[in-house]
Amino acid sequence: MADDDVVRRINELADEEHRLQDLHEGGPVGDDERARLKEIELALDQCWDLLRQRRARREAGEDPAGAEVRSESVVENYLQ
Repeated sequence: MADDDVVRRINELADEEHRLQDLHEGGPVGDDERARLKEIELALDQCWDLLRQRRARREAGEDPAGAEVRSESVVENYLQ
């Protein structure tokens, strides 16, 4: 996946996230929407991580194609 593809996916996910949030602005969010928002959040974290990996590999003179999508347990625990 090329950087442009990752950025495109980030934009698609962010747009979906905003649509879901706008639908429930000021009101309760249902269980399905809450679960989908959680999925989107994870996918966004993974996409951003992948993009950072690709850019870091390129800057280090390595092949950016060697970057891999990391698991939820990795991307969700960076700050812990």
